[in-house]
Amino acid sequence: MKHKILSDSITNRRLKKIAVKVLEETPVSKADAVYMLSTNDILDLGKISNFIRTKLHGDATYYGVNMNLNFTNICELRCPLCAFSRDEGDKDAFLLSLDEIEKRVRNAVASGIDEVHIVGGLHPELKIDYFEAMIRRIKKIKPGLFIVAFTAVEIDYFAKKSKISINETLKRLIDAGIGAMPGGGAEIFSPHIRNIIAPAKISGGRWLQIMRIAHDMGLKTNATMLYNHKEETGDIADHLAKIRKLQDETGGFKTFVPLLFHDANTGIRAKRKSSTGYDDIRIYAASRIFLHNIPHLKALWMYLGDKMAQVLLRFGVDDFAATYYNEKVVHAAGAKTPDYGSEFFLKRLIENAGLKPVRTTANYWIQ
Repeated sequence: MKHKILSDSITNRRLKKIAVKVLEETPVSKADAVYMLSTNDILDLGKISNFIRTKLHGDATYYGVNMNLNFTNICELRCPLCAFSRDEGDKDAFLLSLDEIEKRVRNAVASGIDEVHIVGGLHPELKIDYFEAMIRRIKKIKPGLFIVAFTAVEIDYFAKKSKISINETLKRLIDAGIGAMPGGGAEIFSPHIRNIIAPAKISGGRWLQIMRIAHDMGLKTNATMLYNHKEETGDIADHLAKIRKLQDETGGFKTFVPLLFHDANTGIRAKRKSSTGYDDIRIYAASRIFLHNIPHLKALWMYLGDKMAQVLLRFGVDDFAATYYNEKVVHAAGAKTPDYGSEFFLKRLIENAGLKPVRTTANYWIQ
């Protein structure tokens, strides 16, 4: 009966056909994705995406209490899209010592965090032993801390700098204590766009290859997509299709995270100064519908703003992200949100959307 109510309630003919595919558990096509990313019938789109969200998670909405650890902003790549990175000699360049990292994590643990999220620049002097020591120190502070660490771009760099394989790099980091990988560095896979926004970064194909290795080793990861820069609708559909294909083969992606590009202090001027509400809704709802094989869809409230992120909870999103104390990357690019959200703040937004807040970590272990 619920299935019939869904299809009967949709007036847009094309979206009605997409709803039927969803009800029949038939993957939607790239052409369907392009249409969903272009339609102005966002309420019909929302009915389909919210149906999938509710089917997977009911009223549960996940959030975390964590800290961001950006250990250095010194980076060899200096991608045009990045406002965070610096050259080694810049006056505001930094590299945290292991003692400083330990101090920051201890302070955050005292405030009650469950998780540490670690990303940084590609520092030319750091090899794998630095990162192993970092993770082990953090785990000694509180063995139960869940650590999400190092993008595929970083893993590739660590392996090259240390002259070891991707497999050995990941094994050593897993042995040290990382529990999952973030999805950063995916940006957009289309080579003609990637060559503009991040020409020195590993290719989309290499990113996917490293994620495949991680999944084969049992390490769960996120997948991301950066939007609102130079991409076209077809680039987004292609990106989603490549993510879905790898997920069909490995099952290792636990969460998909669209990332709204902020262009302040970067070398890229976005097509529009900021995305519209309709743009954000289409991206998230279409992602939820297209990526039927990835269980979670995350909205980073720091990128989107808390009110838009709250609205997206009814357009497919089930993960409201986390507190992210001391986040640096998106704020360097001009995000106007605070760099920390309290647990009370996150729970109130979820509850006011009529949903149930569930505290968890990146492995969705309920606290």
